[in-house]
Amino acid sequence: MKLVFLIVLFVHTALLGLGQKKTPALAEGVAPSTVERVERALASDAMLGRGVPAGAAKAAQFLVAEFERIGLQPLPGLSSFEQKFTVFETRTTALFVQLNNTTVPKDKTLLISGEPHLNWADDDQSARVMVIGAEANLMKVLRPLLQPTENVVVFIDPAHAAAFKQVADYVKHSNLRAEKPGPYSVVMALAAVGNGAVKYRVAANTAVRPVELRNVVGVLPGHEPDREAEQVIFSAHYDHLGLIAKVAGDSIANGADDDASGTTAVVALAEHFKKRDDNARPLIFVAFTAEEIGGLGSRYFASQLNPQQVVAMFNIEMIGKLAKFGPNTAFITGFDKSDLGTILQRNLQGSGFRFEPDPYPEQNLFYRSDNATLARLGVPAHSISTDQIPTDKLYHSVDDEVETLNLVNMTGVISAIARSAKSIVSGQDTPTRLVVEPGQAAR
Repeated sequence: MKLVFLIVLFVHTALLGLGQKKTPALAEGVAPSTVERVERALASDAMLGRGVPAGAAKAAQFLVAEFERIGLQPLPGLSSFEQKFTVFETRTTALFVQLNNTTVPKDKTLLISGEPHLNWADDDQSARVMVIGAEANLMKVLRPLLQPTENVVVFIDPAHAAAFKQVADYVKHSNLRAEKPGPYSVVMALAAVGNGAVKYRVAANTAVRPVELRNVVGVLPGHEPDREAEQVIFSAHYDHLGLIAKVAGDSIANGADDDASGTTAVVALAEHFKKRDDNARPLIFVAFTAEEIGGLGSRYFASQLNPQQVVAMFNIEMIGKLAKFGPNTAFITGFDKSDLGTILQRNLQGSGFRFEPDPYPEQNLFYRSDNATLARLGVPAHSISTDQIPTDKLYHSVDDEVETLNLVNMTGVISAIARSAKSIVSGQDTPTRLVVEPGQAAR
């Protein structure tokens, strides 16, 4: 009899359940299948390393399709998910430098200019002459010259050959500017001046053309209208280096960790919060372009927002490998600059996951990623990462491939971001604003 009673009870309960609309509880985590699919797509050879502008444009199309699939809305004021803006590409088409009647080899010269033609000589006072000796701090001296405010000819002691090559590679790779280049130029030459008078000649041509770039931005409107001016941003940069020098026949810098991993997180988080459909505050999901060449995408994006209406920014940068603290950990840059990290830690109690302060303060990571522009405007904008950057030998190489990532741990990091952000998304917590540090004003 007891067995019959249990069977009848089971059947009755099952039938009762068939007549009710059941809403399955959403898991705390993001979908592992989405994480792997998006990561593999963004880091595939077909994306050509997501270099700006060619490869990045293809990646942008993929991300637009993802935002459409998820059901996000365009940013108010835009008719699509593409936030387009114009920058200016400068290309040196000719450069001739002569020092004391000797021609400096082309690979030891560098031009930063927006002027169509230069024709300088030592006797016409067209430019100021700088001589950088072997003992000087080259990077410190050259940094302000990368944005010319006067005409300068710089002769650099050959002892700085390695550093000069780094600067030259950076300038040639970062040939896009937010504003049209101004009327000043800087010419650099790696050449020994000697003890006599400096006699030089410079002739150069520069081509400038406008280039259209695009961020990909989607919005999940908040459910509480009185919180419309309390935006929460989840971001990452989708661009990478594109094609670089070949290594073992491979020239595609896939950027699986940098930053396909962060961009994957943005897509997975958008999908997660859309399914939850309970965000009180509006959520903005943005994939930035041109981070690798000066943060042009995030700078433009920030210029289109009112920073007073952004309560928090989660910028996600390289989360594909284990952090130095082990599995189920990540670090937050600028941890002590607001209480965002403290809020996230509190929301993760009992989860087995923890956020740590940035273990690499000497790297200045807080001001090296796309959070920096809004952080300089007082927004509690921080980057979340797991990369052991001082020892990461795959960084900016052709070997930054999906196979080097730990996708399980990466999915755990994204899930932790989703869980830890819940009280901010719901409006229960509001992180403290940042105090802008001296020398770090908005720029």
